[in-house]
Amino acid sequence: MNIAQLQKLIERYFAAGPDAVGDPSARNVFMEFRAALERGEIRSASPDADSPSGWRVNVWVKQGILLGFRLGALEDCSSGGFSFIDKDTYPTQRIDLGDGVRVVPGGSSIRAGAHVARGVVCMPPMYINAGAWVDEGTMVDSHALVGSCAQIGKRVHLSAAAQIGGVLEPINASPVIIEDDVLVGGNCGVYEGTIVRSGAVLAPGTILTRGTPVFDLVNGTVLRATDELPLIIPEDAVVVPGARAVSKGKGQEWGLSLYAPVIVKYRDDKTSLSTTLEDLLR
Repeated sequence: MNIAQLQKLIERYFAAGPDAVGDPSARNVFMEFRAALERGEIRSASPDADSPSGWRVNVWVKQGILLGFRLGALEDCSSGGFSFIDKDTYPTQRIDLGDGVRVVPGGSSIRAGAHVARGVVCMPPMYINAGAWVDEGTMVDSHALVGSCAQIGKRVHLSAAAQIGGVLEPINASPVIIEDDVLVGGNCGVYEGTIVRSGAVLAPGTILTRGTPVFDLVNGTVLRATDELPLIIPEDAVVVPGARAVSKGKGQEWGLSLYAPVIVKYRDDKTSLSTTLEDLLR
């Protein structure tokens, strides 16, 4: 069936609630939906030049992912001497040689319903959850997480222990989006629908959430999420962990500071990534 037909059926079975459970036709539709997710024919969020954020949430796709959890039954999926119990609609995805994805031995897992494009490298142990999109040439390093519905662009480097949160519910909420050519440093955390624009650099230890203000030293502005938009890190921004002094009360008396991510510069063609970070972090 085509995508329009698939969307109509997913919306119908999602709206049916518990009545869809046990319906063989609903499960068949979901399996076709899951296969389309893995092939990259559909995704939970898509680039959209007409949207204020540059991205459009595909609500019906998120409905389909949730439908899979509703339809699934618990099964024993133990292997290798380890005990695992999970929904039978979301087993571990099998990657074949022809997929062109490198999964290095050592405990990594890609869940069914995730799109992992050719040229992606997965270093152990890492995890990619259902509904995630990981585009060509990206490196997912050891102990990194790509959460459900998170969108990762081309040639992104998710360094060791980077945590990219996903947003599955509410279904109209934008997931975390990391655009092309972004470097996410070790032990970074990007959560709650944050968008990181192309070419940006997050230095190790940077944490970004919807409630995190980001201080742009270059432009003298403070970036925040709004009621309409998530936190958006600009293109080519170099973000490092910083601190701001508490200016009143006991915090001031005790000389306390609070965590604050800071944009210290913007990358340009004359500045290599390694030189940028070395100069800024000394």
